[in-house]
Amino acid sequence: MSIKVGDKLPSVTLTQATADGPKPVSSDDFFAGKTVALFAVPGAFTPTCSARHLPGFVDKADEIKGKGVDVIACLSVNDAFVMKAWGEAQSVGEDIVMLADGSGDFTKAVGLEMDARKFGMGERSQRYSMIVEDGVVKSLNVEEPGEFKVSSADHLVAQL
Repeated sequence: MSIKVGDKLPSVTLTQATADGPKPVSSDDFFAGKTVALFAVPGAFTPTCSARHLPGFVDKADEIKGKGVDVIACLSVNDAFVMKAWGEAQSVGEDIVMLADGSGDFTKAVGLEMDARKFGMGERSQRYSMIVEDGVVKSLNVEEPGEFKVSSADHLVAQL
């Protein structure tokens, strides 16, 4: 069953690449006391994710933060090294936190996993975006398979 508006996010450990190497990040700590715009993609360096989804949030970062969002985070079922390299390749700088859900624990816990084996990618995250306030989901935008509409930065800005 998928997470829904009003639900508290699950307690899991994600990973973030730092100058000192991969660092575990508690979801409880990451989302506590702040408003977070979280978006998830099926895979780093994949076509739609690299050409449209992540760049949209890079382009709209100032506008999103200007509407009261403290942190913008991108999540994928990839390892921290891949997320770091993708963030560097996309010039996210300090605007977007790249979160690795390497084993898919967060993705499974929120019920938004998808089977991408036919693409050679294994279990991955569905494409979605959400606004989270102090760990509670305030809006949730899950794409239909193969679509890119409601999880976009533009759509999320309109919800703020």
